[in-house]
Amino acid sequence: MAAFFHLHLLLSALSLVTAQQLSANFYDKSCPGLPSLATSVVSSAVAKEPRMAASLLRLHFHDCFVNGCDASLLLDDTSSITSEKNALPNRRSVRGFEVIDDIKSKVEQQCKGVVSCADIVSLAAREAVVLSGGPTWTVVYGRRDSTSASMDTANQDLPSFFDNATRLVARFKAKGLSARDMVALSGGHTIGHAQCVFFRDRLYNFSGSGSSDPILQQHYVTELKQQCPSATHDRSISAFDPTTPAGFDNIYFKLLQVNKGLFRSDQVLYSTPGDTQDAVNAYSSSKAAFFKDFADAMVKMGNLSPLTGSKGQIRANCRLVNS
Repeated sequence: MAAFFHLHLLLSALSLVTAQQLSANFYDKSCPGLPSLATSVVSSAVAKEPRMAASLLRLHFHDCFVNGCDASLLLDDTSSITSEKNALPNRRSVRGFEVIDDIKSKVEQQCKGVVSCADIVSLAAREAVVLSGGPTWTVVYGRRDSTSASMDTANQDLPSFFDNATRLVARFKAKGLSARDMVALSGGHTIGHAQCVFFRDRLYNFSGSGSSDPILQQHYVTELKQQCPSATHDRSISAFDPTTPAGFDNIYFKLLQVNKGLFRSDQVLYSTPGDTQDAVNAYSSSKAAFFKDFADAMVKMGNLSPLTGSKGQIRANCRLVNS
């Protein structure tokens, strides 16, 4: 046990040293136009389709949770790569790759071979949140891109909409994130949508009961059934926050308090007494508290095991490893 404890401390220290190699001014000389380029592309994409803001935020989260923020999620299938895009938590649901491609293309025209796809993903997520009315934070740079992907790790590590509070806390703790970090990051669902296939069982056959999840507010069940009337509508979408679906605010937490959490993994944050419920109550009462903790948690998540220095590469095409 003592040996394990010391190993854990060593790994934590190495992770901190790696994160400290990232810098807010990393591209000040080599690509000073990066932030404005990203803002322009993300702004156009979100104006065209407001849902894209949540998609870019989720893209960052699903990348960082699998072996760190290394753009491994962007890699397509090849003879030597099994893409993480095909993992169950990502398949036909993670999107926004074209926006990242667009930013990368424009950046390459000005700063060829300089800016990593991993840094672009991190910056795009920040811009998406800010454009939706959410908080800002300092994005640090210097990440490099992975030369491999891990579908198995994606299937294993990414949170599931079936997870209970204990399981969610454990998943985030394994990444060095606290229960409060987890609840704050879950608040990103304030601008998210979900396909019917991911919550349909809660409406029609919860735990094999043949009826809806009893914890769901019944008026909410009726509303959701109108949006998701049958098995043939599994790709239909519903907003996590139908009140302000395109606005980044704290309404998501208020909805949890009245049993209108779209996923089980949303509702358990409030229905389970303890740290997660306390955080939901705090964020419901104070948007400022939510914004601060969300921004802090995004910085922590962006520091998860980045490749720096001579590790990895700067991909010319975010979807492919360099030849």
